[in-house]
Amino acid sequence: MGAICLHDKATIERFLTRDVPLHMYELGDLDDFFWPYTQWYGLSPDDATAGDRDGLDAVALLYVASSTPTLLALGTDYKPLSSLVESIAHLLPERFYAHLSPGIAPALGHRFRLAEHGPHLKMALTRAAVDAAPDVEPDVVRMSTDDLPALTALYDAAYPANWFDARMLETGRYVGIREGSRIVSVAGIHVYSPRYGVAALGNITTLPTHRGRGYAGRATAALCSILTGEGLDVGLNVKADNAAALACYRRIGFVTVGEYEEYEVSRA
Repeated sequence: MGAICLHDKATIERFLTRDVPLHMYELGDLDDFFWPYTQWYGLSPDDATAGDRDGLDAVALLYVASSTPTLLALGTDYKPLSSLVESIAHLLPERFYAHLSPGIAPALGHRFRLAEHGPHLKMALTRAAVDAAPDVEPDVVRMSTDDLPALTALYDAAYPANWFDARMLETGRYVGIREGSRIVSVAGIHVYSPRYGVAALGNITTLPTHRGRGYAGRATAALCSILTGEGLDVGLNVKADNAAALACYRRIGFVTVGEYEEYEVSRA
């Protein structure tokens, strides 16, 4: 088997759609909005071509839009995925963040130092939750690029370690709850792609002074209603020990579809 660079969207899509809930983020990154910031790698048997539907045993994505790139290496067949990550290790940047399926981290250990950020869960919204989605409440409003200063102030106060990308406001798929000129709670997206039928939620937070009132749950449910109304599959990532967030997402109708580990990685 050999590692190859991938440049054909259709080839990558065929592999990722074998498990849409697990690969929702990568599918969304095939969209033209994200594609210029992606580098794709695949593991192909020596006797297969990259265009062969059955010719990819594993796929990894390096997303380079932010100052700290992120490697996504996810799958249920750990042996080929581990082989792929080990094969491309010399191509990876000096520092990056990594989302890795369990058992994959040792493939980086010979070249990199890994700082663990703990186990995380991938969750997806169930069909039953989609069918029972409530109407969007009137006090939950859509955010736009005009709201960037107020939203930045909210994240500085409530979620300084966020992964907010201001470009995502251009999609119109951020919603929040206001008090006067302030945004006190917000639910947003990391990935949004009508073309590939997926959306991944993220950057969900509430001001510390306003927590315990159900604001984040209402904003998240409203955003889910908007996204499922467009026919999209909706997912999210959450830290496995974040009990409050897990309870909130389960009430809305999310179920766990996979596990992975997050790391800060730097070259040894």
